[in-house]
Amino acid sequence: MGLYIEAHIRAELDELWARTQDPARHQRWDLRFTEIAYLPCAAGEPQRFRYATRVLPFLTIAGTGVSAGEKERPDGTRTSALRFASPHPLSLLAEGSGYWRYIPVADGVRFLTGYDYRPRWGAFGALADRLVLRPLMGWATAWSFDRLRLWLERGITPERARRNWLAELTARALTIAGCAAGLGRGPVLGALSPTCAFLVPLLLVVALSLALFAAPLATTPAARRCLRTPPARVTAPRILHALEKQS
Repeated sequence: MGLYIEAHIRAELDELWARTQDPARHQRWDLRFTEIAYLPCAAGEPQRFRYATRVLPFLTIAGTGVSAGEKERPDGTRTSALRFASPHPLSLLAEGSGYWRYIPVADGVRFLTGYDYRPRWGAFGALADRLVLRPLMGWATAWSFDRLRLWLERGITPERARRNWLAELTARALTIAGCAAGLGRGPVLGALSPTCAFLVPLLLVVALSLALFAAPLATTPAARRCLRTPPARVTAPRILHALEKQS
């Protein structure tokens, strides 16, 4: 699969499964979707669903998909797979497929995903996907996985996690702007005493470095906490191949 994201979540497998398989809870933590809803389907058939993403206040891109899961496997792991497509002409993402794997470990669950998709709009779409959409999708998936982790491990709701992230982002931006303005006032700093003229720029540089490079707060979701490269060669699960044949 083209994109790979993995998070180590210290939580019960059943609870992780519930918060990822229930559409109402899934749409709360996953930044990629604004709405997810199941569609009617016959018993024994893969579950069909509708998803929507609000790109702008006045623009929502929707699509449909089909999913199937394996909750009981001999090795104790669980897997779910899906295929999806959007007919919306403004959606760069035309169609794709992917899977989630739930691997119990001694202190929690390795929750990972692999997915790929086909962009539309020809050569222009392929370039836009490589430069913009694919990096953005990878970041959004990893950020969402960490938001899910905070919900399960620390009880921080997805809504609160988003507020924490926005608050920290704002604080860093204001700090960077303030430091840049302070460092740009050379003549004013020159009028200070020699000691202050040395210490003030030094303190501004330290504050600027912290704003740019300090690790996110423990209560703030961050994509950097997730693994973005598979630790070993991975293959798509059999359930995904079976789903592709049924679709």
